[in-house]
Amino acid sequence: MIVSASILSADLCELGNELDRAKAAGCDHIHFDVMDGVFVNNISYGIPVLESVRRRTDMFVDAHLMITDPIRYIEAFAKSGADNITFHLEAAPDVNAVINEIRRCGKRAGIAIKPATPVSQVLEYAGSVDMILIMTVEPGFGGQGFIPESTDRIRALRTALNERGLTTDIQVDGGINAKTCPEVKAAGANVLVAGSYLFGAKDMAQAVKAMRV
Repeated sequence: MIVSASILSADLCELGNELDRAKAAGCDHIHFDVMDGVFVNNISYGIPVLESVRRRTDMFVDAHLMITDPIRYIEAFAKSGADNITFHLEAAPDVNAVINEIRRCGKRAGIAIKPATPVSQVLEYAGSVDMILIMTVEPGFGGQGFIPESTDRIRALRTALNERGLTTDIQVDGGINAKTCPEVKAAGANVLVAGSYLFGAKDMAQAVKAMRV
């Protein structure tokens, strides 16, 4: 079970200390959300911030690109320090080309789908990526509530992967906390992204432990 801390909910004025806090608390990954204001209705941060994150921490960095035509920026994010690059199925005119570009850059590849996108649409690429991200909220803003129907989507994806003999990671992002973690884990998710739950906790280490139970 992998706990990934989304710095979208961190205090960016104290980002270095927040990264240190996440590592000390036992988080496994740093989740780095990139939004362009086009694919989603918000703008976050980009390559210069990723470079700073990479200089500060040796933690695994998962870049989640919520941007249009992501193939344009794969190499730049790879060079800036991302260990895994996840892009959206809905944003890529040529999905295989994006996967191939991530591989060319020597990085792990992930593919994400929005809540309204049928799970069946991502199965074609399940054997070509390391991870599939099922968004459990509408992408674009942190602090949203978990969409209950997401559990069935996770379960359907894990069943389909098992039928194909695939051990592809299933990541969930949105409304993940101590209450929703048991539900998504039981359904088959093994990479849990949390932002406000972790960075808003008085004791992040205890919050991480609660996610692992």
